[in-house]
Amino acid sequence: MSADHPAELSPQALAEACAAAMWAEDLASQGMGMRIEHIAPGAATLSMLVAEHMVNGQGDAHGGFIFALADSAFAFACNGYNQRTVGYQASITYMAPGRRGERLTAIAREVHRAGRSGIYDVEVIGEHGEAIATFRGHSRTVKGTHLPVRAGGNHDQAGRR
Repeated sequence: MSADHPAELSPQALAEACAAAMWAEDLASQGMGMRIEHIAPGAATLSMLVAEHMVNGQGDAHGGFIFALADSAFAFACNGYNQRTVGYQASITYMAPGRRGERLTAIAREVHRAGRSGIYDVEVIGEHGEAIATFRGHSRTVKGTHLPVRAGGNHDQAGRR
């Protein structure tokens, strides 16, 4: 079994192969120093160290970087089924500040997925387990796949339906 034949992969192996394909192109998450900690179907855990350039005027983690971490975890959680999926709405509630030099972790899980739509919740926590933020993202599948699909399936050579 291989990523060349995604239909033969287990759901876990498929989610991991899709994440590897996405990560190779995700220069934004890489550029912010994010790490993929865990991938599963409909779930992802990413972490990021709050670097010097990520703090706001109060010396705390800038909310935009916290949002970006949550959004990246959301993206990896909803793209594990070899269907290209995008976010079309997201909201975040900040509960506590992240600190300079602290590793934040975003844990994303699928709440609901039907047809082309999905809902995902992401919890961002600090190094000591404290809640930093909660994020909810709505996803929509679009044309294309992350991995090649065999001829004869429901997709063409480019993975379009």
